[in-house]
Amino acid sequence: MEKTNLNIRGHLLELRKRLTYCALSILICTIAAFVFHQQILEIMMGPAEKFSGIPNTKPIYTELTEFIGIATKASLLVGLFLSLPFVLFQIVLFVSPGLTKKERRYLYAIVPIGTIAFILGASFGYFVLLPPVVKFLTTFGSDIAEPLIRIGNYVNLMLTLLFWMGVVFEMPLVFTLLAKIGILNPQILSKNRRYAVVIAFILGAIITPTFDPINQTIVALPIIVLYEISIWMSKLAYSKKSAN
Repeated sequence: MEKTNLNIRGHLLELRKRLTYCALSILICTIAAFVFHQQILEIMMGPAEKFSGIPNTKPIYTELTEFIGIATKASLLVGLFLSLPFVLFQIVLFVSPGLTKKERRYLYAIVPIGTIAFILGASFGYFVLLPPVVKFLTTFGSDIAEPLIRIGNYVNLMLTLLFWMGVVFEMPLVFTLLAKIGILNPQILSKNRRYAVVIAFILGAIITPTFDPINQTIVALPIIVLYEISIWMSKLAYSKKSAN
């Protein structure tokens, strides 16, 4: 009993150490990002093309603390992103002693692949999805009302879209893992392909803030492609599992 308590105490101390390292890395990266918050916000304005075509080409803020709040939020998110490799490394160091050699091999592969997939999804949202979304929102009804874009509203919209597109691009990895451990049968994915197409367009409608079918299709098409990739990868993982 005493030995068990010592082991638990050792794990808790190790966990506290790893969490402390993670918190310090996030804090340092966030402070560094805040120093360059102006450049970061300018990059975020990229998909809007400086809101060309509307009377006020710069976003506005209507509350005294709105801009510094958005600058802090953007700096925190950039700090989280910059510190992510170090944070993931700390997580791996904490959990790897309790894993088998095979499980550690999976973990070492999942972390970088998952990170790359999220970056690809966020990049798709930034370069492909956001420009037409912003154009549609700023021109829809512009002959009736003059748009004044609040920076807080724009940044929150942008971060939401980038996050969900990053999550969507994790689909092949998740399905492959589920197939590898035997929870998901690839045949089920193949048989339900038509339902996946419907769900893809529903997700397109949810993720995009617009109601036009073009922007919804821009989101739905990569989801459908990712679903097909997921079927192929899960079949490959499932066949290897069956062979073993």
